[in-house]
Amino acid sequence: MADSLEQLQKIADDLKRQRDELQVKLHLAKADARDEWAKLETRWEDVKTKMEAVRKEASQTTGAVSTGLGLVLDELKKGYDNIRKTL
Repeated sequence: MADSLEQLQKIADDLKRQRDELQVKLHLAKADARDEWAKLETRWEDVKTKMEAVRKEASQTTGAVSTGLGLVLDELKKGYDNIRKTL
């Protein structure tokens, strides 16, 4: 009986260790997501400003500007998707 109690204790200790490791990883993942969010927010503010400028100058906007803005929007979408997957 003492052996089975020792085995159960070893299993419980191992599970506690795994739990603690996962808790740290989750905390770090949240921190990484917050960092990524901050970067994306900076990009978003830049995009909003550029979108407004493009709207104002729509008749004179070149395809290159629209294409460049489209690429930035794609990057933002991918970044938001990455955060969503992290959470």
